[in-house]
Amino acid sequence: MAEKSFKYVILGGGVAAGYAAREFAKQGVQSGELAIISKEGVAPYERPALSKGYLFPEGTARLPGFHVCVGSGGERLLPEWYSDKGISLFLSTEIVKADLTSKTLTSAAGQTFKYQTLIIATGSTVIKLTDFGVEGAEAKNIFYLREIDDADKLVEAIKAKKNGKAVIVGGGYIGLELSAALKINNIDVSMVYPEPWCMPRLFTAGIAAFYEGYYANKGINIIKGTVAVGFGTNANGEVTDVKLKDGRVLEADIVVVGVGGRPLTALFKGQVVEEKGGIKTDAFFKTSIPGVYAVGDVATFPLKLYNDIRRVEHVDHARKSAEQAVKAIFASEKGTSIDEYDYLPYFYSRAFDLSWQFYGDNVGDTVLFGDNNPTSPTHKFGTYWIKDGKVVGVFLESGTPEENNAIAKLARVQPAVSSLDELGKEGLAFASKF
Repeated sequence: MAEKSFKYVILGGGVAAGYAAREFAKQGVQSGELAIISKEGVAPYERPALSKGYLFPEGTARLPGFHVCVGSGGERLLPEWYSDKGISLFLSTEIVKADLTSKTLTSAAGQTFKYQTLIIATGSTVIKLTDFGVEGAEAKNIFYLREIDDADKLVEAIKAKKNGKAVIVGGGYIGLELSAALKINNIDVSMVYPEPWCMPRLFTAGIAAFYEGYYANKGINIIKGTVAVGFGTNANGEVTDVKLKDGRVLEADIVVVGVGGRPLTALFKGQVVEEKGGIKTDAFFKTSIPGVYAVGDVATFPLKLYNDIRRVEHVDHARKSAEQAVKAIFASEKGTSIDEYDYLPYFYSRAFDLSWQFYGDNVGDTVLFGDNNPTSPTHKFGTYWIKDGKVVGVFLESGTPEENNAIAKLARVQPAVSSLDELGKEGLAFASKF
């Protein structure tokens, strides 16, 4: 098989790859210089659509509707965009070996790719219950959601098990968004997670109480403080029930597991410096190997705002880190410089008629403001995080675009606060001052 050679290679075909490709085009990449190598069979798309619009019974999102870069209001990069720009897309191509010394990538089919500059944008993979040897975890109709193929299989199951029962294992992003999507499809939904409240990595007990109450009012059965330890199956090998550690057994036609992910860095073990579970980079996403960059989920980078180094798994960072790396590559070639990456952590979610945004850091004392009663018609409320007398993070449910911009600005400015009681009384009005 003939060896292919490119000046630039992006390994991975997710959100980061698409935004990097757009930035390469902006920077004037020449035809034939850039290749994207992706295990998936479709051009880069906005992954958040899979847990949101893709599963809706009406007005469903489908490709080519959510190819990058529509998620941030940009032009949709259809497959032909890449060919028009002279960018080679190698889809359904799994790289099984990466030799950073010889600058060579080898695919499962034995094809080799040479590069001068590599951007590692391999993203994350889901953690599976089969990894822990959970009994019956390989049964049919147990789903994970990471790629479009996963979403297609889940859509088929929803159609086949009309008005059936689903168990969602996990109380994080996937758990909350998919519980809502399945409920909208008239599926009877139970959510199971071991923590004392949902989304524990971000939510406080006060924030979580609203969402748990809201979901319960929608008819979703929430079971906390236990885990799935086994699955029953029928003669066809399809899941029939979920066995919980506390002894309960839940009927299930569909199971969706969302218990976290892990960055895909195995190809580079022992070849690059790693830290905090990811590939260590500088503020330009350069790794310890010259000519090799890492972006998105796999990068552990300097978070300038907090004088810390972190790994961030979120679409916003995937987009922005990809653009930063490409700008840095071209600046390096021209002998010019660009500003260091100065990222403000940002997370968001949409489910039912809810929509929240969070900016900053969720450390320190917290102040809940607004109306977090799950039966409230407005359900507008939020939380401030205060550390060393300064506001370092803010969460807001049902904010207007202007209010969301205000809390983002607040999280970056980090104003001083003299009284937590006064801050609670002032509520959202405090953010509008900055």
